[in-house]
Amino acid sequence: MSDPRVPSRVFRRAEQDAETARTGTTTPQTEHPAYKLAFQDLDFLLREDLRPVRFQLELLKPQLLLDEAQIASTFVMYGSARIPEPDRASELLELAGDGPGRKVAERLADKAKYYEVARELARLASAFPRDKAGARHFVVCSGGGPSIMEAANRGATDVGAESVGLNIVLPHEQAPNAYVTPSLSMQFHYFALRKMHFLLRARAVAVFPGGFGTFDEAFELLTLMQTGKIERIPVLFYGRDFWERVVSFEALCEEGVISPKDLDLITWVESAEEGWDIVQRFWREKEAAA
Repeated sequence: MSDPRVPSRVFRRAEQDAETARTGTTTPQTEHPAYKLAFQDLDFLLREDLRPVRFQLELLKPQLLLDEAQIASTFVMYGSARIPEPDRASELLELAGDGPGRKVAERLADKAKYYEVARELARLASAFPRDKAGARHFVVCSGGGPSIMEAANRGATDVGAESVGLNIVLPHEQAPNAYVTPSLSMQFHYFALRKMHFLLRARAVAVFPGGFGTFDEAFELLTLMQTGKIERIPVLFYGRDFWERVVSFEALCEEGVISPKDLDLITWVESAEEGWDIVQRFWREKEAAA
């Protein structure tokens, strides 16, 4: 006589009860918001008191999706949403004309080369093979928006690879760029949790010229490594002329607010090939020293 088959569950699934609740009897009682299942009651979920639950959901959903996609590590690329791709640099200059914005347009056009650098870097990273367990590594991850972010996702698409886009809800409309893999295109309400997901799987980060958002993301990463909250990973800064013009790293050392050794957290690079070589060498040496 064979052993009895024990079912994996005996409770009805949530989706079954959700469907039953949607098609139930209509009465004054069932129509009142109080009768809604808690997880179907959007007004309830958006209450101020429910912020801790929303935090948990926003942490958990991307985690599960990336786990299911077998993404073990990512190559994160930060950068401006305003730098044009090279083909559109001349268009930007034409729009600026000879007015007061001409100089700004020229500077943005000068940085158009970084669109192609980010795209090529993404191609190189996306060719990294799966490990023996089938997990994927150095999967390209961007903020999902235009410009440098688009270039990163586009580079992955160039070689037939999937890539991640972590968008954020903003007062003005921001749609994911066309190159993000739809099943890996995610949207966040909380900046803090978005930044956390950028770094949870990051095993390399490339920082291209950018504004407040890029500064926020890059300097939080440097702070986490400086304070030992995360282990050191390769952090590639592209555009040394730009960065040293807008941030005086040496002055921070001279003022005593950081140590000279903290500058070792930054690796200055200009080409995609050089950057990818640095990342590979870093992890080879780390493995050899283990």
